[in-house]
Amino acid sequence: MIKRLLEKRIRNDLFKGKVIIVYGARRVGKTTLSKQLLSEFSMAGKYLNCEILSVEKNLTEREPEKLRAFLGTNKVIVLDEAQVIPDIGKVLKLINDTIKDVQIIATGSSSFDMAYKTSETLTGRAYHYVMYPLSVLELTAENDWMYLASNLERLLLFGLYPQVFLSDNEEAVRELEEISSSYLFKDLLHYDGIKKSRLLKDLLISLALQLGSEVSYNELANKLGVNSMTIQKYIDLLEQCHIIFRLNSFSRNLRKELSKSFKVYFYDNGIRNALINNYNPLSMRNDAGALWENFCISERIKSNNYLGRKVNSYFWRTYDQKEIDYIEETGGKITGYELKYSEAKKKLSFKEFSDTYKAKVNVVNLLNYREFFEGAI
Repeated sequence: MIKRLLEKRIRNDLFKGKVIIVYGARRVGKTTLSKQLLSEFSMAGKYLNCEILSVEKNLTEREPEKLRAFLGTNKVIVLDEAQVIPDIGKVLKLINDTIKDVQIIATGSSSFDMAYKTSETLTGRAYHYVMYPLSVLELTAENDWMYLASNLERLLLFGLYPQVFLSDNEEAVRELEEISSSYLFKDLLHYDGIKKSRLLKDLLISLALQLGSEVSYNELANKLGVNSMTIQKYIDLLEQCHIIFRLNSFSRNLRKELSKSFKVYFYDNGIRNALINNYNPLSMRNDAGALWENFCISERIKSNNYLGRKVNSYFWRTYDQKEIDYIEETGGKITGYELKYSEAKKKLSFKEFSDTYKAKVNVVNLLNYREFFEGAI
């Protein structure tokens, strides 16, 4: 089993009087992680799948004594897929306030649902974490960077969902097709107002085909035959489910900068390739650069999150087509990154951006991606 970076952080937060909530898409390893944490408590830990009707029924009780009787004398309780419990925030608050000797770890596949139900009721009573598919930092902690280099193309094609990574290529495709055709939408379709699974799939395919390019709500709406507000709503929810994420354009209101544009990336390359049904080798593709860009940015966001680095992330482009792929702003410092699958010379846009913002611009390619993922550049 590949050790997850969240495990140590969560373990350090146990028994501090707060609920621990772990968000993340389905199949990223939340259940495996929670059971690993429980294994250290032997008979004093209990795993509860909230999608089981009897568990849901018992957790809807609002009487502390009934909840205590159901939870027993266990010291650590895992509530997996806790978002299915009605008013889960109130239930967690009641347990946390009245049963002081138990540590609750709640996992949720759909953060928009869990966050909505817990944000107000658990103010000051919870630690929140996001779990992603496997990260490069987790792989290299178990192996070394030479191992990563030898498997890099496979990661760009099949991604890092745990079961996908641990399978051969044929089984990896089957797993990705299952995730992208059912698990990806399971929680979204329970959300009020989301009725069109076909529209969700078509929207994701359109976003997958635009990987690395700017996205327009209006253009997507016209293409898919709905209004732009519907597209915006669906993209918001897909982002809150940790399937995609947006990068907004960086601008300090210079006249020629794009100020309201955004790009959409996927947290996992494999899901993106499954949506367009393309697992061809990089040598046979015209989107290798976009795959590299998606991989680098998603891995950087994972490492920033896991290592506790607080940054704002953007891209930069001007109307005359000068651009920087990825920008980070932290502590008043701005750094740019040009993400190239092959060696690349610095472009004129580097100088303009550097001169304007007194910022360094780094090229990230096959020679130095280790430093980028580790946060050394």
